[in-house]
Amino acid sequence: MSSVRKLMASIANSLPLKHGISLWCPQHASLNRTRLPSSFRSSASARRYGVVSCAFANENREFVIVGGGNAAGYAARTFVEHGMADGKLCIVSKEAFAPYERPALTKAYLFPLDKKPARLPGFHTCVGSGGERQTPDWYKEKGIEMLYEDPVTGIDIEKQTLTTNSGKLLKYGSLIIATGCTASRLPDKIGGNLPGVHYIRDVADADSLISSLEKARKVVVVGGGYIGMEVAAAAAGWKLDTTIIFPENHLLQRLFTPSLARRYEEFYQENGVKFVKGASIKNIEAGSDGHVTAVKLENGSTIEADTIIIGIGAKPAVSPFERVGMNTTVGGIQVDGQFRTSVPGIFAIGDVAAFPLKMYNRIARVEHVDHARRSAQHCINALLTAKTHLYDYLPYFYSRVFEYEGSPRKIWWQFFGDNVGETVEIGNFDPKIATFWIDSGKLKGVLLESGSPEEFQLLPKLARSQPHVAIAKLQKASSVEEALELAHASVQAGAV
Repeated sequence: MSSVRKLMASIANSLPLKHGISLWCPQHASLNRTRLPSSFRSSASARRYGVVSCAFANENREFVIVGGGNAAGYAARTFVEHGMADGKLCIVSKEAFAPYERPALTKAYLFPLDKKPARLPGFHTCVGSGGERQTPDWYKEKGIEMLYEDPVTGIDIEKQTLTTNSGKLLKYGSLIIATGCTASRLPDKIGGNLPGVHYIRDVADADSLISSLEKARKVVVVGGGYIGMEVAAAAAGWKLDTTIIFPENHLLQRLFTPSLARRYEEFYQENGVKFVKGASIKNIEAGSDGHVTAVKLENGSTIEADTIIIGIGAKPAVSPFERVGMNTTVGGIQVDGQFRTSVPGIFAIGDVAAFPLKMYNRIARVEHVDHARRSAQHCINALLTAKTHLYDYLPYFYSRVFEYEGSPRKIWWQFFGDNVGETVEIGNFDPKIATFWIDSGKLKGVLLESGSPEEFQLLPKLARSQPHVAIAKLQKASSVEEALELAHASVQAGAV
């Protein structure tokens, strides 16, 4: 027996058989199949398992990642760290670019052209977390096969085969679904796809929007969430007449309290942004050339616009993977604490995964770059090693706006934990403000605007520890610094 085969036999005998472990045989050009024990078969269908060649002369791939976003890039890095990428990993993407840090698209990418906007290759993964910039050359050097602009259109679970738009067949050993989300769109019948209407999920979308901003005079942003706030801030940097329309009572209603939202709204208004709250769109109007001219609201009023950006949410991109197992409550593909789906050998990570949020004992689907990064790393580590610990994610959200040169003030907030219970707000927004969520006497979540690096580093510790905090004492804090010190002291007291 060769040294390689002895090594493989040793690994196979020493590791407990676990859902998703792949054994790679570099000397076999065909896909040999072995049966999993019945306890590891999907309840829907028994999946055959096998080993594949690292030579891509045929359709066989050992590991395939479907999707080209943040999760795919961080998963690729983790494969490389384990020495399991070279000649074994294939990434299939609908985009023309190697994976990149998608948050840049609604932030620095949209800066005015004289304000040093972000451009590729500057924000390829994994620079967002301080890692190496993974350019197309990086993937070549690491022996990773990249299939660009060729999205997966079909899957045969029994045959472990993917079909791409170009007709390519890919036979996989382990499959990682990292397809992310698609932008929610307004219906065509009310003008959702007229020239001048923009959605933003990828570089092509951002490029199209920039072309419009260069010629725009009046911009309407539909949606008061992350996308709406970030795009409106960028449009203000272009010195454009900018209006945000949304049906809720205040900005980012799923997270901000009314009083906190009012602070942000005042700052936006100081920067020339107008608000139309509690409004619903009836239709988008167009001129004789077919290009947008205005947004008509259900109340009969009309707002002129030559550029419209729709930011009304996103939907998990699950097609063509519905058979893998959907979660009908939060959407996306159901996985366990190691991102395994109901089909052995198939995993789902990032925005598309409906996973157990361990610390809050519920199933969640998180659309955020931090979860995309962490879920990718956890999944691949579990796939390639004998580690069996479950994903224990602390919800984290952030945003940065008005960061371009010449801005009167840069805005950057971070939130950790769960926004449930009573709220205590400390500070006056200038220079900083903090909001604490207290439920049954425990600190559940905390948001900080314009904090110091040390203060931001304290937030996850507070949210994960969930210390008992006296609301009355917290309310008497004279500053954000004092409030954070009180919360931190509660953590230390609890530890003692």
